[in-house]
Amino acid sequence: MPDQNTHKVVCFGEVLWDILPSGAVPGGAPMNVAYHLQKLNKNPALITRIGIDDKGQQLMNIFSGHGVCTDFFQVDGKYQTGKVFANPNEYNEVVYDIVKPVAWDFIAWDDSLPDLVANAGYFVYGSLAARSKVSKDTLFRLLEMAKNKVLDINLRAPHYNRRIVEQLLRKADIMKMNLAELELITGWFSNYTSIEDRLKSIGDKFRLSNLVVTMGGDGALLLMNGEITKHPGFKVAVVDTVGSGDAFIAGLLSQLLDSAGNEATLEFASGLGAFIATQRGACPEYDIKKVKELIQNNVIKI
Repeated sequence: MPDQNTHKVVCFGEVLWDILPSGAVPGGAPMNVAYHLQKLNKNPALITRIGIDDKGQQLMNIFSGHGVCTDFFQVDGKYQTGKVFANPNEYNEVVYDIVKPVAWDFIAWDDSLPDLVANAGYFVYGSLAARSKVSKDTLFRLLEMAKNKVLDINLRAPHYNRRIVEQLLRKADIMKMNLAELELITGWFSNYTSIEDRLKSIGDKFRLSNLVVTMGGDGALLLMNGEITKHPGFKVAVVDTVGSGDAFIAGLLSQLLDSAGNEATLEFASGLGAFIATQRGACPEYDIKKVKELIQNNVIKI
């Protein structure tokens, strides 16, 4: 039996192959977050499902090789391992075609999961895994036993609806979103225009005291326990932005686990996200020393 007591963070949801113009790379927000947390020595676990195919086995081998726990990878005999066709548009934003149904739509309940989740400091989930009934039902059962629930929202049309997103929000203790997601969600129920007012409106409506919004080259903003912290971002040469938001949330959680202050937490998360944007793909090989060097040396902020 796997040792469930050693995993400080548990991620739930999709694992897949991002099919990019340059080739196929491992992806899926929960997997990306777990990968970077492992780089930061936080020993995460990942609850997901792969197909009984070569692509699934390759994912297992790759992430086992990086030391990421794959003990909670389920294997599906009917559906294939997930794929996403990702292409950048003229604004350097990535447009996703997410294949459905695939194995991670069918993450089943397992009796090993409650202790795993209950013993973790943080449980990370998103909206994409709630697009199908089987995975959604498993997710909502696990949310009832998680200590600190981290919603990394990742809205991908047409794979979400307002009702499910609001249900996910009501379960969260911490929520991370990008600027477009902040504007979309607050547009459902408010007319606020400033980022601060939008964040506070989400916090009030869903009883959320911990919110973070990433703003690309304009940095990030953290609302934690009523206190707003801003970071202006780092000036970097962007290679691609795939996975930079996932790296950001991994950096954020690593600092929260280390009880860092709000400014240090946001700076490190921003630095890791910016560094990954300088690399090809969501899970590149890298040394964490390079991230620290970027944070220390990149004094020109934007």
